[in-house]
Amino acid sequence: MQRDERAALLRNLATSVILFEKVKTTASRARQVKPVVEKLITTAKGSNKMHAIREINKVIFDKQAGKKLVDVLSERYKDRPGGYTRTLKVGFRSGDSAPVVQLQLVND
Repeated sequence: MQRDERAALLRNLATSVILFEKVKTTASRARQVKPVVEKLITTAKGSNKMHAIREINKVIFDKQAGKKLVDVLSERYKDRPGGYTRTLKVGFRSGDSAPVVQLQLVND
């Protein structure tokens, strides 16, 4: 997979995690997108809201996901120092037996 295609896949997957708060994907993709989501939430928690929105919109596709990050998720995780996501093993994908996990945001 080319670099641009991989980056688009990770951006799209990060957008889905933010909008729906959980997504089923392969274990390797979840390992790669987890730091992207963590950094976006940390950026959203910053003090300057306008700057955070601009930085977030550089990474994700959907404007509503950026708005949700700044308005909802930054408030939810304001006292949490990190570790905003978790991965739960779901099973194996039929066809190629790739391990499937559910990447979700922590609700604490």
